[in-house]
Amino acid sequence: MADCGAGQQPAMPVVGYLANSTPSGFAHFVAAFRQGLAELGYVEGRTVAIEYRWAEGRHDRLPGFVADLIARRASVIMATGGSAPALAAKAATTTIPIVFTGGADPVKIGLVASLSRPGGNATGVVNIEVELTTKRLELLRELVPTAALIAVLFNPANPDAERQVVEVQRAAQTLGQQISVFNARSEGQFDAAFAAIVEQRAGALFVSGDPLFTSGRARLVALTAQHAIPTSYSFRDFPLAGGLMSYGADLLDVHRQAGVYAGRLLKGEKPADLPVLQPTKFNFVINQKTAKALGIEVPAKLLAVADEVIE
Repeated sequence: MADCGAGQQPAMPVVGYLANSTPSGFAHFVAAFRQGLAELGYVEGRTVAIEYRWAEGRHDRLPGFVADLIARRASVIMATGGSAPALAAKAATTTIPIVFTGGADPVKIGLVASLSRPGGNATGVVNIEVELTTKRLELLRELVPTAALIAVLFNPANPDAERQVVEVQRAAQTLGQQISVFNARSEGQFDAAFAAIVEQRAGALFVSGDPLFTSGRARLVALTAQHAIPTSYSFRDFPLAGGLMSYGADLLDVHRQAGVYAGRLLKGEKPADLPVLQPTKFNFVINQKTAKALGIEVPAKLLAVADEVIE
């Protein structure tokens, strides 16, 4: 290996993978990210090294992880799992290119100047999860029209939570739907949240998009089954794990596109010149087996428009 003295890059470029999640919860997204990198000729262990840092929902770890990746001379930082990792990376460096994924508007939170011309050292792929709130709520109401009260589960530790809450309240008001908001900051708080949801006799549950919930999806889905609560989720991972339904961006494709962008940045393109991408693929998924277990007859028109029906 060539000498890596001061001012020199390592012989093999380093990508820092900064995630506000767990390795097990994001394994399939990492695989999609690697696929995108490989499309540009970067294969982990052969032509690129990837340094993984997992915050596991603890935002206080992020600044230290970013400092470590900078010290290891990362050529690109991939920031994923909500906006917190991207904001931590952006606060720490104005020179290292950053690729981010997330559901928040990157202009509003200060990551980029505009979607078409990011202007700084960050660009990425957004899943516009917040913008899909009204549609998700509409689909849940169509599936469970008898739900007088819909519970909404958020993670208040997420920097995007406040905007998510405002959006779902606005959607509920537009649709004339009564909602009640519940919080969980960790998997350890899931049981208490569900006890409160059951106590209020919610007829259905709307789970916000959050890395904590994605990582803990097996436990969440188990609790919804245990308490027989029809539940809507942001992403396909949940109905695949036994959840009732989801509507949202194709997250595997989002992460693959982020990998492609990381590869382009490694080849010397500038983040300021790469427009922030918005998803082109959305999945409406219904788990018919779960619907039957809950005693729900899925309307034919929903089955007709679903992208995937799990039998």
